[in-house]
Parts: sequence; structure tokens; C-alpha cells
Amino acid sequence: MTTIHVFDPALCCSTGVCGVDTDQALVTFAADVDWAKKNGAQIERFNLAQQPMAFADNATVKGFLERSGQEALPLILVNGDIALAGRYPNRAELARWAGVKEAAEAQQGSCCGGKTSCC
Repeated sequence: MTTIHVFDPALCCSTGVCGVDTDQALVTFAADVDWAKKNGAQIERFNLAQQPMAFADNATVKGFLERSGQEALPLILVNGDIALAGRYPNRAELARWAGVKEAAEAQQGSCCGGKTSCC
């Protein structure tokens, strides 16, 4: 099974709804992670402020931070390899990496279409 590790910058929370300024990218990503997990994806997140040893103990992440600095976070690893850096993945990317079908893809083979009215 595919494992996705997300190395977040220093955050007060992973949802983006803490504090005065809500970060919509974090809100959307948190919802997408929740959706992916409910569909069987293996996703684990690490927060630099709360779990610094997870960053220091991973050679790939440590090397990335030494080269690019924490400003280049978030960093997403898929099965230990760098898949994305500098932004959060969208739902389609998470689905592709995890092998999860999105709702639109799942409906393509359904009865919808033609002259049926089952949808």
C-alpha cells in the first residue's frame, strides 16, 4: 500500500482554522486528507513546530531542509520519495498517489447517461 507523508511548516494546527487568519489552502487540504483517508489512503502529517524529530530523523527531509530551508515546506513524500514541495497537493493528486478513485471517476461506469433516469 502507498504511504503518503506530509511534512508541514511550523503550524499551530493542521486545519488552518486557528488564529485570526484562516488559510484556505490548509482548510481545503485538511478536507482532502480526510476524504482520502476515508477512502483507504495511508496519510500521515508531521508539523515542524510540534514534531521536529520527524524532520531530523528522515534523511530525505533533512537533506531537503538543508538545501531549500523551511520556507520551501510543505514537503510531500510518497513511499519515501519526494512527490511535491512548496504547496499542498490537490484531491486529484492525493487520489492518484493513493490509488483512490475520485467521485467523478467512480460515476463514469454507472447508469448515468443515455436515456436512463437512475441518477
